[in-house]
Amino acid sequence: MAEYKVPLKDMSFLLYEVFQADKMWQKLPKLAEQVDKDTAEAILQECAKIAEQEIAPIAREGDETGVSFKEGVVTTAPGYKEAFNTYAEGGWTALGGDVNYGGMGMPKMLTALHEEMLCSADISFALYPVLTAGAALSLAKHGSEELKERYLTRMYAGEWSASMCLTESHAGSDLGIIRTKAIPQEDGSYKVTGNKIFITGGEHDLTENIVHLVLAKLPDAPAGPRGISLFLVPKFHVNDDETVGEHNNVSCGSIEHKMGIHASATCVMNFDDSKGYLVGELNKGLACMFTMMNFERIGVGIQGLGAAVRSYQNALEYAKDRLQGRALDSKVNGVKNPNQEADSIMVHGDVRRMLLNMKALNEGSRALSSYISMQLDYATYGEGEEQVKGETLAALMTPIAKAFFTDLGFENTVAGQQVFGGHGFIREWGQEQLVRDARITQIYEGTNGIQAMDLLVRKIATSKGAMLSVFTDEVAAYIEANKNNEAMAEFIKPLALAVDDLTELTDDLLAKSQANINELGASANDYLHVFGYTAMAYIWARMADVSLTQQANNGESGSDFYQSKLHTARYYFSRLLPRRISLIASAKSGCDCLFDIDDELF
Repeated sequence: MAEYKVPLKDMSFLLYEVFQADKMWQKLPKLAEQVDKDTAEAILQECAKIAEQEIAPIAREGDETGVSFKEGVVTTAPGYKEAFNTYAEGGWTALGGDVNYGGMGMPKMLTALHEEMLCSADISFALYPVLTAGAALSLAKHGSEELKERYLTRMYAGEWSASMCLTESHAGSDLGIIRTKAIPQEDGSYKVTGNKIFITGGEHDLTENIVHLVLAKLPDAPAGPRGISLFLVPKFHVNDDETVGEHNNVSCGSIEHKMGIHASATCVMNFDDSKGYLVGELNKGLACMFTMMNFERIGVGIQGLGAAVRSYQNALEYAKDRLQGRALDSKVNGVKNPNQEADSIMVHGDVRRMLLNMKALNEGSRALSSYISMQLDYATYGEGEEQVKGETLAALMTPIAKAFFTDLGFENTVAGQQVFGGHGFIREWGQEQLVRDARITQIYEGTNGIQAMDLLVRKIATSKGAMLSVFTDEVAAYIEANKNNEAMAEFIKPLALAVDDLTELTDDLLAKSQANINELGASANDYLHVFGYTAMAYIWARMADVSLTQQANNGESGSDFYQSKLHTARYYFSRLLPRRISLIASAKSGCDCLFDIDDELF
């Protein structure tokens, strides 16, 4: 496996040349005092060192050894505790945290790139601090002042970690039928009793205490999702002097034996009259948890990207070194590598196809992730119309980030494995680990099918297309501004067609759903991908636009970098954006072919 190298140049290109994040930060008063370009560059450079030197080297043994479980105790793989301590001591656990409780208050555009580095280095390791950051976000927004003072400060310090305890064995994604109970106590606390499954980081040896955010219901709560409340349940009580106290009757019943992410502890958690504290309002637990879940869904999308980036780096190095066969045109144009018994496999069209697919989709995903992160920053730190637009676009595109990025991420890890041929199937090369690790990203935090339904039903249909218009109006304005730019015509024309087709498909599906609501469920997955490829085309056009301008003006990234961007943009528009055409045909085909067949005939 190639040594992981953080793509800092591409990250800087996006931040400062494409999205001009440094100018954005300075115009937002809540961010202007927290971050500038020099600070951001220093953060990314130092984080890159941690990812490359401390985390990436332990990923292989972490996969082979995994976590172990004995008598309720979970032990992480060799090197993980030391790496986590180094990570926490560097302040990275506080990167995006609330400054009032010890956080650094960095914008999402920075923390998203930080997450990508962690996930490329090792998704298993990344899960521990990233889940803690998500829990801290929920607590910071919805927790009482007492809870924030007591728990947030220790979470940001990396002394305590966190988990989110949502589902149960009978419930799956239907959280409205959970059975975990919370009984009110005279001191204002609650006794929480129940069992939770698939709890990432529910038990481990990395931190002194673990803060569990647990969904539960009071005995008299309304039925269904409206009766869910959120509780903070620590593994250990916290004494009045802030020291860790007695055990809180929280135990790990077992750990799951998984296809991938072996070094991440996935636990069955038992709560037996465990003392918990209400977060937010009673029966408003899902709203509180969704603060964390939306954060995590974008983070899971970045996990898919992270695995794909690592796979691409490995595959590219292998393809350049691997000698096998001669170029197809060698009899016409001569042998490419006459001093060797064979050419590198880079001469073969199908290898170049796989590598360029990976390159275009990875760079497009990183850019689209940065765009979505920018909307989150406007939603969090902006004001007025700018804030409202940021909130709308962030909500609209969260399912895109989670599902589209992870579908592409898995596709790209498989492609990276394929470049290796038979060696890609062998564990020591590392490519098959990335395939196994990336696979879960399409499943957890709401399966990608659920994300597609969220996009088309809850966001598009419920708003009668209004949320989509916020995005398409922005793209239409960009197209209008560039309609006379001849240098951009090769990107603007297909982008305009793609946006028109997305709008027409949306209108078609919403009209059909008036007669049969199943039309939405049948087409949701195809629709999400049509939207994803179209949104990525918009971002690729913007990257091409900047590259053309910067190349002419001797921009800071260098001529070769801009030329590579332009080649990759042309590849995306020529070979990948057309995927939407078959997806549109599939989405329009209707739901009858899905529902006419009797269950017994499957």
